[in-house]
Amino acid sequence: MGGRGRSRTQRKHFRQSRENVWKRPKSDDSTNAAPDDANSGRDPSWEPFATQNPAFDEYYKEQEIVPAEEWDTFIEYLRKPLPAAFRINSSSQFYVDIRLQLENDFMKSLQAEDADGSEVEAIKPLLWYPDNLAWQSNFSRNQLRKNQTLERFHEFLKLENEIGNITRQEAVSMVPPLFLDVCPDHFVLDMCAAPGSKTFQLLEMIYKLTEPGTLPSGMVIANDLDVQRCNLLIHQTKRMCTANLIVTNHEAQHFPSCHLHRNQHGDSQIGNIREPSIRQLQFDRVLCDVPCSGDGTLRKAPDIWRKWNSGNGNGLHGLQVQIAMRGLALLKVGGRMVYSTCSMNPVENEAVVAEVLRRCGESIELVDVSTELPHLARRPGLKKWKVRDKGQWWASYKDVPKYRRSVVTPGMFPSGKSHDETSELDHETEPRQLCENADDNTENGIPVVDGSVAPTNSLEAEVSPLPLERCMRIVPHDQNSGAFFIAVLHKISSLPAPAATEKKPRNPSKETDTSSTQPQELMDKVKEDSTGDDINLSGEKDTQISEANPDGDLLDTEMGEVSLDANQNKVNEENEKEETRPSPDAKDDAKMVAGKRKLQIQGRWKGVDPVIFYKDEAVVGRIMEFYGIKESLPFKGHLITRNNDMNHVKRIYYISNSVKEVLELNFLAGQQLKIASVGLKMFERQTSKEGASAPCLFRISSEGLPLILPHITKQILYASAVDFKHLLQYKSIKFPDFVDPDFGQKASELMLGCCVIVLKREGQASSDSWEDVMPIAIGCWRGRTNISVMVTALDCQELLERVSTLMLTKEDSKPDGNNPSIPEAGEEGTVNGSDIKEDGTEIAPVTLD
Repeated sequence: MGGRGRSRTQRKHFRQSRENVWKRPKSDDSTNAAPDDANSGRDPSWEPFATQNPAFDEYYKEQEIVPAEEWDTFIEYLRKPLPAAFRINSSSQFYVDIRLQLENDFMKSLQAEDADGSEVEAIKPLLWYPDNLAWQSNFSRNQLRKNQTLERFHEFLKLENEIGNITRQEAVSMVPPLFLDVCPDHFVLDMCAAPGSKTFQLLEMIYKLTEPGTLPSGMVIANDLDVQRCNLLIHQTKRMCTANLIVTNHEAQHFPSCHLHRNQHGDSQIGNIREPSIRQLQFDRVLCDVPCSGDGTLRKAPDIWRKWNSGNGNGLHGLQVQIAMRGLALLKVGGRMVYSTCSMNPVENEAVVAEVLRRCGESIELVDVSTELPHLARRPGLKKWKVRDKGQWWASYKDVPKYRRSVVTPGMFPSGKSHDETSELDHETEPRQLCENADDNTENGIPVVDGSVAPTNSLEAEVSPLPLERCMRIVPHDQNSGAFFIAVLHKISSLPAPAATEKKPRNPSKETDTSSTQPQELMDKVKEDSTGDDINLSGEKDTQISEANPDGDLLDTEMGEVSLDANQNKVNEENEKEETRPSPDAKDDAKMVAGKRKLQIQGRWKGVDPVIFYKDEAVVGRIMEFYGIKESLPFKGHLITRNNDMNHVKRIYYISNSVKEVLELNFLAGQQLKIASVGLKMFERQTSKEGASAPCLFRISSEGLPLILPHITKQILYASAVDFKHLLQYKSIKFPDFVDPDFGQKASELMLGCCVIVLKREGQASSDSWEDVMPIAIGCWRGRTNISVMVTALDCQELLERVSTLMLTKEDSKPDGNNPSIPEAGEEGTVNGSDIKEDGTEIAPVTLD
């Protein structure tokens, strides 16, 4: 079960048990363990999670996911704790400094020991990740927390992660975005985005080569079904400080396209809009990292050993096909989609890709990317596999008895054929007893069937004629990682008519039997969730499984009914027709066939704040005048708020051109997108008494400062390193107390309200501009007698370290040993963008275009 289904106390015990799973003594001898337990005061009844499961071993040996001679090594790695991995965020202002610190400091100062006591490399860059931006540590998370010698490195990781300079992420989870080949002008959809590490990667790719103060022409829509996971996604991506992101809350298999019909008129909220630049939401790139059984994350989530069974993968197959098909329908012709899972199960991997290829015909190509990322160890996809259900192995759909054909579908098999021949078991209406004690024989809390009693019905599994070897499998023992599956799909042409690809509908009256695939606690949770208010556009009750997400902790993932019945086919048909029909009727777009429930196209979604274009010209005019914002930053139509009452707006958000286009389309199409978060927080209302008397009520937010900084010409000052450092240390300094009296005088001449203090850079030529180097700057408040910092404690801590390092470097470069931080005599400086000189060096003014 994921975090949402447990109480706070239960979640605490769950986390503790996960941390303790790797604390088993080297010797498992119970006689040796008992005295140790007594001496340590540990509860002798406590048992760590088991790291074995006979059903798991039987299943994957039969599927031959690794050669027989590698099986022992494969299992050995699965039982080891996963090395910690993290990624330097290339969008960070200090990413080069962080990389140099890792290369020149921690790589040399840290040492690690292997299990046998031999010394190994403590931290190292992942060679397959570009520009040495991804790193792996041979220390487990527990070691990082407990080992005092690693305290400095651990504190470094924690600080940089909280600030947003690095992201802790499982190494294999970083792979799928790399194969999308994202460019700055691409529209990208992340269909199942939470917790957001991959979304962060996609945003970095969008922002690559973007100059400071500018925005890329592309954008990312990050979607997730669960509201709580959307909050996690928003928190994760907030560190990016981007105006090119929309976070939505939809079922991925029913993600809306906002198709704009020819006679559809604009929403009154945005007034008269000229012909929009886009009339349907389509994407250049789609990341389809679907919900899965998650057994590829066993090394970081060892509780999966206990609850693993093959039925979880079978139950997700249909949903995974639906999501993949919807992603391809939303993909532009010529676009690329990556399908990925953190599962090793071929029913969730190759079987889904094969079914999608069969449905799409020649319109979709499975891309061979074996030459890309040459340092990444990967294995080709499987071309043959079997399906296990109710303790039976099936090599072909024709062998499946009728009473199981509502669960085991043709698409799960390599050929995908629905054979006319009937099995000798077709006449049966009840399952056979496989062995005498099948119901009582359990291992780790789940049923285990004697494989010798339940052999396969066919000697050989079917072999797929499709080029599934172009898929990629990452296995743990190749590069000491988790397991992952990746397939890259290219859209050659529009999808074919659904009639040519859909299978004959089956009788929807037969219920899907999930009793064999779900533990009883999950079935109880399903009943509990069935009374919830979650929006279900399919009209069917959701079931729920626990997804082990490789980007974070175990998280819940909603799952719709997955049997390919008549309703299922109709939903897929509507999705595919949307792309092929020229002008579908609006009413057809607003209906979901299965549940006969209409999309909510009223003014706003229930429980979700509306997205409103901010049009108070008087307030906007005062903001532009107060900060001297240049015309180089487009404002008209780029400011939004989430508050209906324009007189009580607390926050104003800035959006890019690409996001503006999508929002306008969404309004015209009836607000089909349920938007959880959008825009970059640019301005916040100052609510203090002093703020109420300021000429401008809105201050620049820390998130928006990097974007707006090159475009402001007023309320900005340059501070020497020592004064800048003092501001970070003491948070508030009176005008006469600055080391540089000239700076204190200029500060007193600023208008009451928000101001920006920039760290002066030495040695910058007059031809330099902020397009070359982004300065270090902080938002402050010019009070009646002082300057106060408006920066979080974490940001202050990081900036203090950066400034201190700069001061030390500058000190070392001075042969005479003079203090470089104290301004020398004759230093000049003016306010509001004029030139500032230090030691005769002219500093580029802010007003330069």
